[in-house]
Amino acid sequence: MPKASVKRLIDNRKDKLLEFVLDIEKYPEFIPFCDDSKIYERNDNGHTINIIADLTIGKGPFKDTFKSDVKFIKKDDLIHVVNIGGPLKHLENNWKFVEKGNLNNGYKTEVIFDIDFEIENKFLNILMTKSFQFGLEKIADAFQKRAESI
Repeated sequence: MPKASVKRLIDNRKDKLLEFVLDIEKYPEFIPFCDDSKIYERNDNGHTINIIADLTIGKGPFKDTFKSDVKFIKKDDLIHVVNIGGPLKHLENNWKFVEKGNLNNGYKTEVIFDIDFEIENKFLNILMTKSFQFGLEKIADAFQKRAESI
Protein backbone atom coordinates (compact mmCIF):
# COMPACT_ATOMS: atom_id res chain seq x y z
CA MET A 1 0.00 0.00 0.00
CA PRO A 2 1.37 3.45 -0.84
CA LYS A 3 1.99 5.53 2.26
CA ALA A 4 3.39 9.03 2.30
CA SER A 5 3.63 12.16 4.37
CA VAL A 6 4.15 15.81 3.45
CA LYS A 7 4.88 18.67 5.83
CA ARG A 8 4.65 22.33 4.80
CA LEU A 9 4.98 25.65 6.60
CA ILE A 10 2.33 27.88 5.05
CA ASP A 11 2.07 31.65 5.38
CA ASN A 12 -1.48 31.83 6.69
CA ARG A 13 -3.52 31.45 9.86
CA LYS A 14 -4.59 28.01 11.05
CA ASP A 15 -8.32 28.83 11.04
CA LYS A 16 -8.13 30.07 7.43
CA LEU A 17 -6.31 26.90 6.34
CA LEU A 18 -8.84 24.65 8.06
CA GLU A 19 -11.69 26.43 6.24
CA PHE A 20 -9.74 26.16 3.00
CA VAL A 21 -9.16 22.39 3.27
CA LEU A 22 -12.80 21.79 4.20
CA ASP A 23 -13.98 23.74 1.12
CA ILE A 24 -13.88 20.53 -0.92
CA GLU A 25 -16.08 21.82 -3.74
CA LYS A 26 -13.29 24.21 -4.81
CA TYR A 27 -10.64 21.48 -5.22
CA PRO A 28 -11.11 21.16 -9.01
CA GLU A 29 -10.08 24.83 -9.37
CA PHE A 30 -6.49 24.19 -8.28
CA ILE A 31 -5.65 20.54 -7.54
CA PRO A 32 -3.89 18.67 -10.37
CA PHE A 33 -6.00 15.80 -11.75
CA CYS A 34 -9.06 16.72 -9.66
CA ASP A 35 -11.84 16.85 -12.23
CA ASP A 36 -14.92 17.24 -9.99
CA SER A 37 -16.09 17.33 -6.39
CA LYS A 38 -19.46 17.16 -4.69
CA ILE A 39 -20.57 17.45 -1.08
CA TYR A 40 -23.59 15.31 -0.18
CA GLU A 41 -23.80 16.06 3.50
CA ARG A 42 -22.23 18.52 5.96
CA ASN A 43 -23.04 18.51 9.68
CA ASP A 44 -21.52 20.57 12.50
CA ASN A 45 -22.33 19.34 16.01
CA GLY A 46 -20.09 21.86 17.77
CA HIS A 47 -17.21 19.43 18.40
CA THR A 48 -16.80 18.00 14.91
CA ILE A 49 -17.74 18.79 11.33
CA ASN A 50 -18.71 15.70 9.34
CA ILE A 51 -18.74 15.79 5.54
CA ILE A 52 -19.62 13.11 2.99
CA ALA A 53 -18.12 14.04 -0.38
CA ASP A 54 -17.09 12.69 -3.78
CA LEU A 55 -13.88 13.51 -5.61
CA THR A 56 -13.31 12.60 -9.24
CA ILE A 57 -9.59 12.16 -9.84
CA GLY A 58 -7.68 11.30 -13.00
CA LYS A 59 -7.14 12.33 -16.56
CA GLY A 60 -8.79 11.29 -19.81
CA PRO A 61 -10.06 7.71 -19.69
CA PHE A 62 -8.26 7.13 -16.37
CA LYS A 63 -10.76 8.93 -14.14
CA ASP A 64 -12.55 7.56 -11.12
CA THR A 65 -14.80 8.89 -8.41
CA PHE A 66 -14.49 7.96 -4.79
CA LYS A 67 -16.64 8.84 -1.82
CA SER A 68 -15.09 9.91 1.47
CA ASP A 69 -16.13 10.47 5.04
CA VAL A 70 -14.34 13.63 6.19
CA LYS A 71 -14.28 14.43 9.91
CA PHE A 72 -12.83 17.66 11.33
CA ILE A 73 -12.10 17.19 15.03
CA LYS A 74 -12.04 20.78 16.27
CA LYS A 75 -10.23 20.34 19.61
CA ASP A 76 -7.34 18.53 17.89
CA ASP A 77 -7.16 20.71 14.74
CA LEU A 78 -7.25 17.41 12.83
CA ILE A 79 -9.08 16.41 9.66
CA HIS A 80 -9.44 12.64 9.30
CA VAL A 81 -10.59 11.12 5.99
CA VAL A 82 -11.58 7.53 5.12
CA ASN A 83 -13.02 6.18 1.89
CA ILE A 84 -16.54 4.77 1.91
CA GLY A 85 -16.92 3.96 -1.78
CA GLY A 86 -15.18 3.88 -5.13
CA PRO A 87 -12.11 2.21 -6.64
CA LEU A 88 -10.01 2.34 -3.50
CA LYS A 89 -9.67 -0.76 -1.39
CA HIS A 90 -8.43 1.42 1.45
CA LEU A 91 -7.88 5.14 2.03
CA GLU A 92 -7.04 6.94 5.20
CA ASN A 93 -5.51 10.36 5.47
CA ASN A 94 -4.99 12.97 8.13
CA TRP A 95 -4.41 16.71 8.04
CA LYS A 96 -2.87 18.22 11.18
CA PHE A 97 -2.54 22.00 11.65
CA VAL A 98 -0.14 23.66 14.12
CA GLU A 99 -0.01 27.46 14.23
CA LYS A 100 3.60 28.67 14.50
CA GLY A 101 3.31 32.42 14.07
CA ASN A 102 1.26 35.27 15.45
CA LEU A 103 0.16 38.83 14.70
CA ASN A 104 3.57 40.27 15.66
CA ASN A 105 5.83 37.98 13.62
CA GLY A 106 3.41 36.89 10.91
CA TYR A 107 1.01 33.97 10.84
CA LYS A 108 2.46 30.67 9.74
CA THR A 109 0.92 27.24 10.10
CA GLU A 110 2.64 23.89 9.88
CA VAL A 111 0.44 21.51 7.91
CA ILE A 112 1.18 17.79 8.11
CA PHE A 113 -0.60 15.52 5.62
CA ASP A 114 -0.35 11.73 5.95
CA ILE A 115 -1.95 9.31 3.52
CA ASP A 116 -2.24 5.53 3.28
CA PHE A 117 -4.22 3.92 0.47
CA GLU A 118 -4.61 0.87 -1.72
CA ILE A 119 -6.34 0.62 -5.10
CA GLU A 120 -8.48 -2.44 -5.90
CA ASN A 121 -6.69 -2.93 -9.23
CA LYS A 122 -3.30 -4.49 -8.36
CA PHE A 123 -1.61 -3.26 -11.57
CA LEU A 124 -2.69 0.35 -10.94
CA ASN A 125 -1.63 -0.02 -7.31
CA ILE A 126 1.91 -0.93 -8.43
CA LEU A 127 2.00 2.05 -10.82
CA MET A 128 0.75 4.42 -8.12
CA THR A 129 3.35 3.18 -5.65
CA LYS A 130 6.13 4.12 -8.08
CA SER A 131 4.94 7.69 -8.74
CA PHE A 132 2.95 8.49 -5.63
CA GLN A 133 5.39 10.70 -3.71
CA PHE A 134 5.97 12.85 -6.81
CA GLY A 135 2.22 13.28 -7.30
CA LEU A 136 1.67 14.06 -3.64
CA GLU A 137 4.34 16.77 -3.75
CA LYS A 138 2.61 18.35 -6.79
CA ILE A 139 -0.71 18.34 -4.93
CA ALA A 140 0.94 19.80 -1.81
CA ASP A 141 2.54 22.52 -3.96
CA ALA A 142 -0.88 23.38 -5.43
CA PHE A 143 -2.49 23.53 -1.97
CA GLN A 144 0.30 25.71 -0.60
CA LYS A 145 0.23 28.12 -3.55
CA ARG A 146 -3.54 28.54 -3.30
CA ALA A 147 -3.53 28.72 0.53
CA GLU A 148 -0.97 31.51 0.54
CA SER A 149 -3.05 33.50 -1.92
CA ILE A 150 -6.33 33.45 0.05
